Amino acid sequence: MDNMRYMNQDDIIIQHLTKSPRLRVAMVTETFPPEVNGVAMTMGRMVNGLLARGHSIQLVRPRQGVQDTPSQEAHFQETLALGVPIPRYGGLKFGLPLQSRLVQLWQANRPDLVHVATEGPLGWSAVAAARKLKLPVTSGFHTNFDHYSRHYGMGWLKKPVAGYLKRFHNRTAATFVPTAEMARDLGRQGYANLHVLARGVDRTLYNPARRSEMLRREWGIAPGGLAVLAISRLAPEKNLPLALKAFQAIREINPDAKLILVGDGPARKTLAQAWPETHFSGMRTGEDLAAHYASGDIFLFPSLTETFGNVTLEAMSSGLPVVAYRCAAAAEVIEDGQSGLLAEPGHEAQFIGAACRLAQDSGLRQNLGKAARDRVEPIDWECIHDGLEGAFMHIVRRHQRMPSQEQHFLQIAPD
Repeated sequence: MDNMRYMNQDDIIIQHLTKSPRLRVAMVTETFPPEVNGVAMTMGRMVNGLLARGHSIQLVRPRQGVQDTPSQEAHFQETLALGVPIPRYGGLKFGLPLQSRLVQLWQANRPDLVHVATEGPLGWSAVAAARKLKLPVTSGFHTNFDHYSRHYGMGWLKKPVAGYLKRFHNRTAATFVPTAEMARDLGRQGYANLHVLARGVDRTLYNPARRSEMLRREWGIAPGGLAVLAISRLAPEKNLPLALKAFQAIREINPDAKLILVGDGPARKTLAQAWPETHFSGMRTGEDLAAHYASGDIFLFPSLTETFGNVTLEAMSSGLPVVAYRCAAAAEVIEDGQSGLLAEPGHEAQFIGAACRLAQDSGLRQNLGKAARDRVEPIDWECIHDGLEGAFMHIVRRHQRMPSQEQHFLQIAPD
């Protein structure tokens, strides 16, 4: 949900120039800031992290609107592709294939490495172009598209989509995944060359000090009242009806509690009709979003389709006790009963029970919120960027040492 967009980095590049040899990295993605979603936020962070370490970035992405113009700066150049809207996923696009153009572009200005973040037609064409030019190419697994299909009435597509994703990623030298759990799961499915690269959180931005009594009054929270928060794309795959069920149980304990939903998406109208008393804050970004986190009392995250779930770290950094399923980021960073409360995946009664437990125990909320903030202290974006840089350098060096006939099959050891 972090809406950090790309800004000119020339002023901060110098600080890392002597750290390691500079790379020329081509990054291909179908979503990028100012679009608001977890993949766009992560890609924005990765680009800025590499720029800050003195590397040059060539970004390939779909055009986001008629006024969208590509950046052409000293260390950051963009190439824009045509895109088509993703059905029922407003504001996002699939980039159209661009293989011939990318071959020409990369022949004229050969990158050291190509990283492909998304698996759409643009991503597939980028992998094909990189392999044709014998460039090392890596990929990122950010979205469980195969899991999404049943939420949109297309469950029959799950197996074909899963097969496509495996073929896509196994054509690359390394696939970066955000959790060890996902690496194990994908490995069992036949994915190769998996490398764990977690996500970070901006603890300065997401900070309990941003709590706002004025904002709580806007929500209709009385002094000492309970604000139950969910921040998410409002879409079927996010399992938000469970958050509503949990809140209904909380209201039986605390009739004055208020549910705050932050975000937007195709399910908003349906949710608003079903729960007219819910406060819908819409899409929020930057410090405004951070204030919304910090002004809540309980954070509910019922999704079962996440590859990571950046909102988990953002809520914890904001000092909120989190109720989530034991999967994705929550399974990695939350110790049940110590820094949050976990339910086993799919056990709705456990999830609802954990939410009610927090609703009736202010001391527990305070203790878990403080422990959550402490828990994410070492999960810093700078450490994540160091890991990404190191992995890229390793892959490039391995590629340079390999005979040309083997370069399509470069592998790195998983963590």
